[in-house]
Amino acid sequence: MNRVFLPFRKLLVGLVLMLFALPVTAAPERTPEQVIRLSVETLTAEIEGRRDYFADNIDELKGLVDDSLDDIADFRYIGASVMGRYFQNATPQQRSRFADTFRKTLIDTYTKGLVTFDYRELRVLDNQRPQRHEDQASVDMEVVATNGQVYPVSYSLRLTGNEWRVVNVIVNGINLGLTFRNQFDQAMRDQGRDYDAVIDGWAPELAVEELEEGGRG
Repeated sequence: MNRVFLPFRKLLVGLVLMLFALPVTAAPERTPEQVIRLSVETLTAEIEGRRDYFADNIDELKGLVDDSLDDIADFRYIGASVMGRYFQNATPQQRSRFADTFRKTLIDTYTKGLVTFDYRELRVLDNQRPQRHEDQASVDMEVVATNGQVYPVSYSLRLTGNEWRVVNVIVNGINLGLTFRNQFDQAMRDQGRDYDAVIDGWAPELAVEELEEGGRG
């Protein structure tokens, strides 16, 4: 791997995991901005000063993240989004299995990113875009790397029942949800639309590797 792209890879994997590690559940009277701001502060307080510990005890960190997922992310919704146009023809068992596989592989692949990607500051922007829909919102923030480079980040939230949940993230202009969907689409074409083969071979790190290859061009 070209080391020039290593910091960006760490940023991507860290923020992908942060997408699901943030404690974003909240009553709708709390604005999406307030949800993200509190979540970022809570997350950084939990990780800062313990990166070396978690790096040596990665299974413990995986456990902490896994325990929080049920109240944070709707993997049925996310899985359906990643499957895209193939979702309709998948069996209920295949839909469920992909959601479970997506969850497990994302945790396994990106947990290390949460303790290895370097940043100086995470800041939620004060001036947010107006909310266009009652059940959808976006919250913009910036990640300042240790070298001073600023990466824009935009979280997409969806109001499900009485809870705001993060469903996607755009990092430095790269839509990660769309990237995973494109990866699933390519895998389906490569595997002759064999759902089970695609699910068995699902590896979310491939999407980030493809982004890096594109960045080299």
